[in-house]
Amino acid sequence: MKLGLFTAALPGLSIEDIAGWASGTGFQMLEIACWPADEGKDRKYGGVVHIDTKKLDSAKVEEIQAMLSEKGLSISSLGYYPNPLDPDIEARNHCIHHLKSVIAAAGRLGVSTVGTFVGRTWDPAATGRVWQKDIDLNFEQFEKVWPDLVKYAADNGVKIAIEHCPMLWADTWPGGSNLPYSPALIRRMFETIRDENFGLNFDPSHFVWQHIDYIRFINEFKDRIFHVHAKDMDIDRDMLYEDGIVTCGFRWQRPRLPGMGLIDWKKLITTLYDVGYNFVLSIEHEDRNFEGTEALVKRGFLVAKKTLEMHII
Repeated sequence: MKLGLFTAALPGLSIEDIAGWASGTGFQMLEIACWPADEGKDRKYGGVVHIDTKKLDSAKVEEIQAMLSEKGLSISSLGYYPNPLDPDIEARNHCIHHLKSVIAAAGRLGVSTVGTFVGRTWDPAATGRVWQKDIDLNFEQFEKVWPDLVKYAADNGVKIAIEHCPMLWADTWPGGSNLPYSPALIRRMFETIRDENFGLNFDPSHFVWQHIDYIRFINEFKDRIFHVHAKDMDIDRDMLYEDGIVTCGFRWQRPRLPGMGLIDWKKLITTLYDVGYNFVLSIEHEDRNFEGTEALVKRGFLVAKKTLEMHII
């Protein structure tokens, strides 16, 4: 198993600068943020362009590959996390078009995996959202949009790794903007699309606040885990007392670096070894205690690395 990091937490640096620092501090892989320049900047850690897939000609491919090879690094995934089921068809098509650009770029770069979201839709004309009807509507749209994307990825020699973050915000509550956030929904997703190149970017932090057993999940979905985000989660108990669980954690979820939250990393990594996972732990840095400056963000990555490397070979 290798240690990597997701570059989205370092938006002010070039991919060359990030690679130089990551290599010098002992990281082995990079998950590279690949948003389009005109999207995602309204969202924290969104809109980061460390590889512009629309400008990725043969010369640029060779330049990136040579640079990473010189530094002893490889790419675990290209990451782009939009809403490909957006009810605004223009916005949806924009996401799908760029996601295909990222998939094609991964194929040209020889990268095995693209990390992304399924997305989620809703009926803008509805006066209310009935949970089961909303789920069924989403799976109808999922079946229209995603088989083509999965096939496109396969044609490019790429695997799709879906992250299961609910993407809950005040304006998307209670459904969020990403469909497969629980085992039941993820199971239904894989019953709908069974292609071998369609799997998961497993992030245990999203299960902590949902009270979902992340160890049991690894054992059930072991054959679908293509990539792992190493991110921890803590719960502010005082704020949970104030707001309750119906708020879904708007104020009581606290993303943490590995080792600073509630996840048992020794048990988690042991279970990943047990099921045969041997790819990457990619640190996704969203810890508020280590934000604000480049130096703090880098320190956060190193804190997480120190926690994880105790348990991997």
